[in-house]
Amino acid sequence: MAKTIVVKQIGSPIRRPERQRRTLIGLGLNKMHKTRELEDTPSVRGMISKIPHLVEIVEERG
Repeated sequence: MAKTIVVKQIGSPIRRPERQRRTLIGLGLNKMHKTRELEDTPSVRGMISKIPHLVEIVEERG
């Protein structure tokens, strides 16, 4: 089984650059306090590192 991480949106995309908004959508987040369980891959980690002020890693599973 692949390792997964739970990501939670903690910041609003309002008044943020379009690139950051699209990164949130790429992670499957679009509303405050929404969580998603994603595969722990380098691409997902890279997306999270681009917007650390908008998301947090809640839990690492696997």
